[in-house]
Amino acid sequence: MRKRDHNVLTNAASLLICGLLAGVVVAAAAFPAVAMSGLAAKAGAETFGALPKELTVARAPQITYLLASDGKTPLATMYDENRRDVELKDIAPIMQKAIIAAEDHDFYKHNGVDLNGVARAFVNNQAGAQRQGASTLTMQYVRLAISYSATHPADVVAATEDTSARKLREMRYALQIDKELSKDEILRRYLNIAAFGNGAYGIYAASQVYFNKPPSKLDIQESAMLAGMVKAPTAFDPTTAAGYPEAVGRRDYVIDNMVQIGAITQEQAAQAKQIKLKVAKKRTPNGCVATNTRSWGFFCDYFYRWWLQQETFGSTSYDRERRLKSGGYTITTTLDVQAQRGADKAVRNQLSEDATAARMVAAIEPGSGRVRAIAVNRNFKLDDPDHPQNKISSDPKKAAKKIRGNRPNTVNPLISGGAGITGYQAGSTFKIFTLVAALEKGYPLSYTINAQPQFKSEYIIDSGNDAACPGTHFYCPQNASKSMAGVHNMWSAFGASVNTFFVDLQQRVGAENVVKAAQKLGITFRASNDAKFAADKDSAHQWGAFTLGVSQTTPLELANAYATLAADGKYCEPIPVQEIRGPDGEKLDIANPHCEQRISTEVARAAVDAARCPVGDHSSTSKCKNGTARNVRDVVNAPVAGKSGTTDGDKTSALVAMTKQYAVAGIQADPDWPQTNQRMRHNEVPWGINPAVYQTLRDAMIGKERINFTPPSGKIIEGDQRSIPGVKCESIETAKSRLRGAGFEPVVATQKTPSECPVDTAAGTSPDGRTIKGGVVTIEVSAGGGQPKPGTGTGTGPVVPPPAGPTKPGRPRG
Repeated sequence: MRKRDHNVLTNAASLLICGLLAGVVVAAAAFPAVAMSGLAAKAGAETFGALPKELTVARAPQITYLLASDGKTPLATMYDENRRDVELKDIAPIMQKAIIAAEDHDFYKHNGVDLNGVARAFVNNQAGAQRQGASTLTMQYVRLAISYSATHPADVVAATEDTSARKLREMRYALQIDKELSKDEILRRYLNIAAFGNGAYGIYAASQVYFNKPPSKLDIQESAMLAGMVKAPTAFDPTTAAGYPEAVGRRDYVIDNMVQIGAITQEQAAQAKQIKLKVAKKRTPNGCVATNTRSWGFFCDYFYRWWLQQETFGSTSYDRERRLKSGGYTITTTLDVQAQRGADKAVRNQLSEDATAARMVAAIEPGSGRVRAIAVNRNFKLDDPDHPQNKISSDPKKAAKKIRGNRPNTVNPLISGGAGITGYQAGSTFKIFTLVAALEKGYPLSYTINAQPQFKSEYIIDSGNDAACPGTHFYCPQNASKSMAGVHNMWSAFGASVNTFFVDLQQRVGAENVVKAAQKLGITFRASNDAKFAADKDSAHQWGAFTLGVSQTTPLELANAYATLAADGKYCEPIPVQEIRGPDGEKLDIANPHCEQRISTEVARAAVDAARCPVGDHSSTSKCKNGTARNVRDVVNAPVAGKSGTTDGDKTSALVAMTKQYAVAGIQADPDWPQTNQRMRHNEVPWGINPAVYQTLRDAMIGKERINFTPPSGKIIEGDQRSIPGVKCESIETAKSRLRGAGFEPVVATQKTPSECPVDTAAGTSPDGRTIKGGVVTIEVSAGGGQPKPGTGTGTGPVVPPPAGPTKPGRPRG
């Protein structure tokens, strides 16, 4: 800003004359009979001299823009007033001249108050013609600036009321503003603050709304129309039938005035008037329901809810929302266009928006917490109450009352949780938390358990529960298939999703420690019953079914829990922004990732090593067998890890699949009725959740580097190895006793092995030599007959678990 020199005598005279004339002019407008009274003039002069000179100007509300992570793709706009301040150089010179022609011919000549105009207004008002107020463009700016700087509604009213006090105040401030700012700066500020109707505030928004172009590209007739609107935006609204002819007439009036001030020639004016006025009538979209793509609103909504939780933006949610919608931010979100488009396509693949099943997918970046995609086969929009599209709720109780559900339209945060959405059961994906807790307690990956077809636990439940052992109150889970029983280590048990292995392992580790591991990885327990169990150590200790995924979670939480492991144990708070800049281009620190090491690097790497087994991948150290989703590796064509899960009766199904760059989690469920009688598919193409997850990951990984997971090392793989005592040809009971005494868990083989030892004695062990402390050692039973067959229980290496057979519906499984 530059200060312009003013002649002291001229300014003093202006102050005096303004004080006298202002009171007279305003009085003449309101009370013509007393306009010339000496009392009115005296009052005007005294009041004017007592007015303050300093005007505090607050920035007018600015529109906020949300962009995808590429910094270019528009996501959404949010505003209370659609305004974006621009520099004068970015406004067409003809537009600058048009506003002067429409509002203040002598703008560049007077010192903020047009004394000739004040006199003209007085004479005009005395003659009984249409009343004039003699406001200069500078005075109009003052009026608008006072309104936008007001902190109380009464101040806004005072800024626009038709009183002599208001006019005097404007004159006083206008003179001061004219001294402190250049004419160009005053013009710029006015063009940025003026209202143009149809939700357009400032010249940038106006040129976009009416002509779909930046203000630098406006021509003569467009500039004239916009300049003419500021006097009465509603009356001169070209988008309405009644306002269109008025807008054309007003435009032509301004064009004539542009000739008067020398801005254009008479010939240019005639040509401009001949152009048929055409307006775009394109209101700028506002909010998440007006995003560019029908389902991107779910990500936008997640961002919006995140913003309202940030105390940096205000002490209350109201203050934060006002700042978002008026702060003029340019926000580069974390939305990855490639991943988001892949997710949108995958969740809708042969599953319509109004299907009972909601197929929900979230993708997050390990090591930063940046949320890259959120998608669900729904439309993010409010259902029209006058012409409802939504289906009646699938919940029988609600359906009986004709209550509509959340399909095909919803604005509920289905994927991230909140607003009554506590989450969904994710089944065996929760076994990862038991794995982590066991590793933290010193159990190595090679730790073996003889998993029974049904495991009688020490967890106490209601004796009437279907999961109780017959005639007892003990929890007795089963596997999805009898063929899953047998000796398993962590790799094979996680790959095949052996329920009895993990309930047994959880019991050994302590369920409360498994719950704690889940919390460290970001599971928040939104459901009230889950929260009660998680908060009390004794209750958590008895949470026997926790490892099977009976607690509720969301796709976003689940993705981030696994992402923490992919990032070598570094937990990062999920975040939807990667850069926030204010209206002046300054960068805010709030978008920085918030991370901390919650799991040791070795434990995280070991957990990932086991998690490669379910999805058909393996490392140099892993000992994978069958996987419940083993086609994922081939589809994604990159090193992957993850886990599938379903719940009893297939009421929900889930899958997590991750690379070093993305962790993608999906859950298929009925948000309207958790106890749905519809079977949620698992690995069935194209109806299940699995394809949606691995197709999202596949598309996100297009063009990305294939980075391998770092395998674990040291004792976390093999643990504390101990020598296995020789028991060959001893009785089975003696062999069991000696093995227990050495710190092992003896298991007797169900089939006999040809051996030189007497029948029904110990033919040997599997493994023999050395194995992990506390591990399972199988005693091979001799069938006699001489030499043993190669590879049968005489020291030929670790036992090979039986293959996992097909799963059966209606049981917890992977």
